[in-house]
Amino acid sequence: MSVSADTVATDPSAELAALIGARICHDLVSPVGAIANGVELLSLTGGAAAGPELALVAESCASAEARLRFYRVAFGTREVTDGLPPTEAARLAESYLADTRLALDWQVEAALTRGEVQLGFLALMCAGAALPRGGAVRVRRVSGRWRVTAEAPRVAADMPLWARLSAPGTSGAITPGQVEFLLLGLRAAEAGRRPESRLGDRDLALTV
Repeated sequence: MSVSADTVATDPSAELAALIGARICHDLVSPVGAIANGVELLSLTGGAAAGPELALVAESCASAEARLRFYRVAFGTREVTDGLPPTEAARLAESYLADTRLALDWQVEAALTRGEVQLGFLALMCAGAALPRGGAVRVRRVSGRWRVTAEAPRVAADMPLWARLSAPGTSGAITPGQVEFLLLGLRAAEAGRRPESRLGDRDLALTV
């Protein structure tokens, strides 16, 4: 499934989609967490219930819960203005990448609004999409903007997709796996910013 980028950029239902995404994440976090707790209780009983199968279920639940909490901020509505403690933002980002081949160095210590953190999370997702073999990612704040840099064995970037960051109204299809590029371009434009990127063979930099 894919959608036209120019349709989303001009459609006011984009905000409704953000609210729906946030609601889904909000409602799924609790049951996934409950499953994880149940698995932990089963493991404490020992016997046949304990084993690699149960450990796999526990790991999957932890990964799902981490992604849902991260997505709730990354894909939520920009109208949320309450602050997000720096330790919480760092924890969400680190948990999101915990089961990947990306090593995260989160260097942001300032308390920011959820809308501002959303830009950082989306930028992190865009960077990760270009690092299929993993790598080291650093996230900082420079002069009030997000600065995401990465070094990796190989950078595989979809150049037309990255070009849309600075031109979110560009025509073309966007797949669900690429939606962070479209949303980051839109949210940055709403904040009066224009993403800037530099892509090399083994390194990249994205400023929002």
